[in-house]
Amino acid sequence: MGAAMEGFKKKLSPSTTMRFTFTRPERQDLAKSWLLVSLAFAVFMTGLGFSAGFLSIFLFALAVAAVTVGLGFLAHELSHKYVANGYGCYAEYRADNTMLFLSLLLSPFHVFIAAPGAVHISGHPDHVQSGRISLAGPAANIALALLFLLLYLVLPLGPIRSAMGFGAIINSSLALFNLLPFGIFDGAKVIAWDKAAYGLAIAVAVILTFCSFFFVQAQLGLL
Repeated sequence: MGAAMEGFKKKLSPSTTMRFTFTRPERQDLAKSWLLVSLAFAVFMTGLGFSAGFLSIFLFALAVAAVTVGLGFLAHELSHKYVANGYGCYAEYRADNTMLFLSLLLSPFHVFIAAPGAVHISGHPDHVQSGRISLAGPAANIALALLFLLLYLVLPLGPIRSAMGFGAIINSSLALFNLLPFGIFDGAKVIAWDKAAYGLAIAVAVILTFCSFFFVQAQLGLL
């Protein structure tokens, strides 16, 4: 056990040349998290049922969840990892099995917990680097939200357009949530680094969240 721990510490050493690569356990954790997050959110949206036609509805919901929630989660975590690697830090994603399965167990009751895991970083980034690493995750969700919203605005009416609108809502909300300026949220490190950068990021996230909800709800006749 001692030799294994020493080997792991050496692998985490910040002096190691950093490349954007993945270990086998990391790939497995990413795939597991994507699958279970998507599955939990699909159940959260549709519930569980055995009526005629439910399977096709559920499979469509699962596909939408994989592209919107699952992709948003992957982009967020891998952006943290990519920027951390750029600063010479070792960064590796690890799933939180407890939270993943808890989310799956609660999803039939229309409760969704978005805490599949996190990128663990080893190194000594200063407060500037730490702020930029933290901003990378919400920035990825902002970029995805903008892409989904643009697709929503140009596509004709139909289920694909609705899915794009849903993707805009999910990713803008994820960005906004993670930019909360306290506790373990990314926003706490971003605001400690640069208040102007934080102000711009939170303003964009708020505007995108508002626009996403406004356009989608207007289409559904809720406004």
